[in-house]
Amino acid sequence: MNKIGVLTSGGDSPGMNAAIRAVVRKAIFHDIEVYGVYGGFAGLINGNIKRLGLGSVGDIIHRGGTMLQSARCAEFKTKEGQMKGIEQMREHGIEGLVVIGGDGSYRGAKALTELGFPCVGVPGTIDNDIPGTEFTIGFDTALNTVIDAIDKIRDTASSHERTFIIEVMGRDAGDIALWAGLAGGAETILIPEENYEMDDIADKLHRGNERGKKHSIIVVAEGVCSGVEFARKLKEAANIDTRISVLGHMQRGGSPTAADRVLASRLGARAVELLLDGQGGRAVGIERNRLVDYDIIEAIEEKKHVLDLDLYKLSQELSI
Repeated sequence: MNKIGVLTSGGDSPGMNAAIRAVVRKAIFHDIEVYGVYGGFAGLINGNIKRLGLGSVGDIIHRGGTMLQSARCAEFKTKEGQMKGIEQMREHGIEGLVVIGGDGSYRGAKALTELGFPCVGVPGTIDNDIPGTEFTIGFDTALNTVIDAIDKIRDTASSHERTFIIEVMGRDAGDIALWAGLAGGAETILIPEENYEMDDIADKLHRGNERGKKHSIIVVAEGVCSGVEFARKLKEAANIDTRISVLGHMQRGGSPTAADRVLASRLGARAVELLLDGQGGRAVGIERNRLVDYDIIEAIEEKKHVLDLDLYKLSQELSI
C-alpha cells in the first residue's frame, strides 16, 4: 500500500486533530503518501482531496474540532454515492482509508468495506458509545468540560439555595451524564439506559431539605428528556422550583485533554499499521489500556455499547 486517505465524519470531538496528525506522520514515517479528505463523506464524493505533508499537521495536536472539517451526507448512504467516493479515491491512487468518527462514520466505513475498499475505523465521539472500545476520542475532554460547568453551577446553587437541572449530551448513551454526575457529586443522574421514578427523586430532594440541605444538582442526559421538560415534570410532581442549564455544543469544543491526545495518537497510528498489514475492514479501540482491533462489520451488526452500571449503582449509593 503506497497511498492512504483519512477523513473525519459526523459530530466533531476534541482529539480528532491529534488522530489526524498521528495518521499522517505514522504513514510518512513508513514512506506512505497521505491524502486528507475535506468535509467528510460529502467531500469524498465531491473529490475534495488533498495530499498532506508533515507541515500540514503541525501545531494541531492541541486544537479542538477537526482540520479536515466534517459534514453529514445523505447521498453517501446510497450505493451510488459510495461508488462515487470509491472512484474519487481510485483517481487519486488511494488504496486504503482511515475513518475517524462515531456510529454513522463507522457505517460509512462498513459500506466501503462491503464494496471491497479497505477501511479502518477510529472511534471519535464525545458520547463514548462505540462498541469494542472502553473510551472514544473526545469523551475525556467533554467530561472535564461538563464537570467544570457543574462545579461552577454548584457555587450558584449553594448561594441561592436552589435545585439546578443540567442537561448534557447523550442521545442514546448516558456515559457523559453518569461520569460527570458522579465526579461532580450530583444528587440525581438520569440516563437513557435506566428508567427513573419521579416520586423517588422528589423524596430524595425532600429528605435533603429536611436535614438542612439547601441545594441540589440533577444531571439529565438529553436522551432521557430535555432539561425544560424534566423541570416541568418535577414541578408538577413535587412542587419543586428549579433552574435549568443546557450545556449544548460547548461540550464538543475546547483543547483536548492529555488523555485524549495520547489516546488519539495511539489509535491513529494503529489504524495505519493495520492498513500497512493489509487488514482492511477493521476498527481500533482500547481495552484495559491495551490497543485492540476487531471486524468493523461485526461490531456494528452484533455488538452493543454497554454502560458501566456499577458506576450508576455507586452514584446512587453516594447521593443518599
